[in-house]
This record gives sequence, C-alpha cells and structure tokens, in this order.
Amino acid sequence: MRAALMRIGAIVHKEFRHLGRDPRMLLAVVITPVIQLLLFAYAISFDVENVPTIVIDLDQTPSSRTYVEKYDASPFFDVVAHGTSLADVDTAFDANTARVAVVIPPGFARTLAAGEQAQVAVLVDGSEPTAAKVSQAYSVALNQLYSQQLTRQWADQQGLDLSGLGTLQPQIRTWYNPERRSSDFLIPGLMVVILAIVTVQQTAVTLVKERDQGTQEQLEVSPMRRIELMVGKLLPWTLIAFLDMALITGLGRTIFGVPLRGNFWTLALGSALFVFASLGMGLLVSAVAPSLDTANILAMLIAFLPSFLLSGFAFALDQIPTVLQWISYAFPARYMITISRGVFLKGAGFAELWPELASLAAYALVMIVVSSVLYGRRSSR
Repeated sequence: MRAALMRIGAIVHKEFRHLGRDPRMLLAVVITPVIQLLLFAYAISFDVENVPTIVIDLDQTPSSRTYVEKYDASPFFDVVAHGTSLADVDTAFDANTARVAVVIPPGFARTLAAGEQAQVAVLVDGSEPTAAKVSQAYSVALNQLYSQQLTRQWADQQGLDLSGLGTLQPQIRTWYNPERRSSDFLIPGLMVVILAIVTVQQTAVTLVKERDQGTQEQLEVSPMRRIELMVGKLLPWTLIAFLDMALITGLGRTIFGVPLRGNFWTLALGSALFVFASLGMGLLVSAVAPSLDTANILAMLIAFLPSFLLSGFAFALDQIPTVLQWISYAFPARYMITISRGVFLKGAGFAELWPELASLAAYALVMIVVSSVLYGRRSSR
C-alpha cells in the first residue's frame, strides 16, 4: 500500500512540476475560471430596464401629452426620441436606437372626451424576445393604470362615489431572490458551467498528451499499475477543481453578494461528486479521442454546450422540448445546478437535495468505471 501511494505521489509531483514549468497552463486552469466568472456575471443579465422608447404623438393635445408623461415617469421605459410619423418607427428600430414605439393616433383626446374607448399602438421590437415580452407586459400594466385613472376622473366629474366599490389588491412577493437580481440567479449556475469546462477538458487533454508524446508506453512498462497511473494523473486536476470552486464561491459571495443560505457541506459534497463525474467524462474522452485536437473538441462539446443549454442554467428545463429534457439527464450539470441554486438561494440541505446527490454519485461511479475500462482496453492494444 505504501509503495502504491509513493508511486501515485510521484505522478502527482510530476504533474505539478509540468504545471510549474508552463505558467500559461497554470493561468488557464486557475485564473481563467475567475476571469470567466467576472465576464459572464457582468455581461449576462436578464434584468430588463430603461428600454429605449420612441413616442409618435399624432394628436398633440394636453391629454396625449399627459399619457406620454406616464412613459417618461416609468423607470422601465426610457423615452429617447419623439417622432412625427410612422416612418420614424422603422428608422429607430432599424438603427437599434429604440426597442419600443408608442403611437398616439389623431383624435385621441376627442375620443376620451366623448367617453369612448381610445386606442394606442404599442410596437415592440421582437428581435430580443426577453425584452419584447417584458416590454409588452409593462406596457399593458401602464395602460391599465392609466385607464383606471381615467375612470376615477370620469366618476369625479359625474359626482359618483367609487369608494364603496370592492377592489382587488394583489400582494406579490418574490421568494429566494426578492430583488430579482440576475447575478443571484446566474452565478450559482456559472460555477457549474466553468467547473465542467476546466475539469473535463484538462482531464481529457492530459491523458491524450501522454499518448501523443510517446511517454505513455514508458509509464505502462514501469512497475506502476494502470489504476495508480490514472489516479496520479487525475488527482492534481481534482485538487485544482476544488481550488477553482473555492475561488468562484468566494468571489460570488464577496464581489456580487450572492447569499449562501443553505448547508455548506451539502454544497461541498455535491461539488466533490460533480468533480468526480466530470473527471469520468474527461477520462472517457481521453479513451476514445485519437488525437489532442479531437480531445479538445470533444471535451468542449460535452462540457460547455450541455452545461450551458441542457442544465437549467439559462433556460428552464420544463420550457425546452421533451426530447431535450430526457437528454439532459445524461449530463451531470443538470443535477449540480439544482444543488448549487438550492443551497445558495433556497437554503436547502441534505433533506431536500438527496435525490440530486444520489444521482450525481451514481453518475460519477458509472462514468469512472466505464471510462476506466475503455481506457484500459485502449492502453492494452
């Protein structure tokens, strides 16, 4: 046992010496994830506010100007221009200077004064679906509030007392993320995506590199067993992955103020299982990839795209096609993002997240066993 540990330690020492000789590699595996977190966290945002808006007031009356003031006073809309014709809408949308256009037709004030229903056109640029949906919802709400204001004014003019009418006042409360900050939603998921990329890619590359350089045969004819070689090669990347997770967690807590409401040890266990599952995926790539370039491409395909698109990181899984929902079960990021967001935002612990933890443990075990068998068969050829 002692001899095996010494042989594994020698491989680990060799790997860290290689990293020390190549500062660029050390930068890529330690500093780059931190840079990626900062860039993604600041660049990606689902917060929609200050939407540039152009107003076309074809009525030019006190009533129409009062209506326009509702958009000026709203923190969501930012009135950046006032046009004189519908052609100005096309110009603003084509130049991307406005995302919403409000068109007030002639006779707006006259229709309101006659007690009839006035119509206003709200045109939304649909090239950005998220902003379009939110803009439409805000515009509908703003018009409803303005309609209620007109109703109260009409009742006052008629001498009617509406205070006795029953009203509905919804009390809306957002759980887990009351300020609805994108960073609180994104960073727990970004941790998983970045960790998957670093772990899978580097694991796949480091084993294929030994084969390309011709040093794998020398290691295999040495007294070292194949399992010792694999453990020695993977252990440094396991430690680096844990370091990356600690750095990203610390940055998320200190710089972005992401809360950590749940059980820390649940997050630690989930992270460890996710790292082992990712190592298994990297080992699988190294077993089937014929060259270093192929290993890089395969690692990115199975690490980045599924972690970003099929994990619930950017899109809710119940909103994607059913076929893709089933495919998402084949990637560990799906389970880890549930664990990460559950611990950080919902205050979850072992009692709530044990199904995901069990799934990750089973996934890691199966992936490491399968990839080890395939790697062993390839080495024996």
